Amino acid sequence: MHFKKIVSLAGLLIIYGMGNNVLAHGVDGDTQTFLTGNDGVAFGPFLYIGAKHMLTGYDHLLFLVGVIFFLYRPKEVLLYVSFFTIGHSVTLLFGVMSNIAINAFLIDAIIALSIVYKGFDNLGGFKRFFGTQPNTKAAVLIFGLFHGFGLASKLQDFKFAKEGLFTNLLGFNIGVEIGQFIALAVVLMIFTLWRRSPSFIRFSTLTNTMLMAAGFLLLGYQLTGYITS
Repeated sequence: MHFKKIVSLAGLLIIYGMGNNVLAHGVDGDTQTFLTGNDGVAFGPFLYIGAKHMLTGYDHLLFLVGVIFFLYRPKEVLLYVSFFTIGHSVTLLFGVMSNIAINAFLIDAIIALSIVYKGFDNLGGFKRFFGTQPNTKAAVLIFGLFHGFGLASKLQDFKFAKEGLFTNLLGFNIGVEIGQFIALAVVLMIFTLWRRSPSFIRFSTLTNTMLMAAGFLLLGYQLTGYITS
């Protein structure tokens, strides 16, 4: 698969996501209607919403692309994705159950920074400019915590009935993991094909620079939203 085709596909997906979902954690009308009207246990629907949310959550996906960009071994991919999963699962459940309210624009700005961070890390920026390399596993876990609060912040916009809340959140979280698995499977398939071409290494700097640019774009958007809201 040619590099230009991959970049074009990724760009179209991001533009499509932004066009249909102005905020990275936005919720469509049908989902809003369901969430505001739901009363009691609804494990299946929440599982579906969680999966759909992750598949359309381009900020989460961009971060994960950065995380696995230079991971070649399945064990390494599993390890890093596990750290991310643990992080966002803990804060998703804890944030909603404990009713910890964080401004959605600010938490989304931090998530945007996580994309910038991973692109910069992949470019070797920390060693080049600071002479040190942060613990990448710890960084993925910590940013995973913020991603989880991002998910929680949007869910908290809806007043859930207390009955069945934990079960519904569990379903949503499992759905998020299903969506994450599907997205990662597609990304890994593309990367596996791309890594067979010399263009992978040749364009790795450009790709991660674009990743940083996307993160800065999202950061500016979220900070603008925070200032004007």
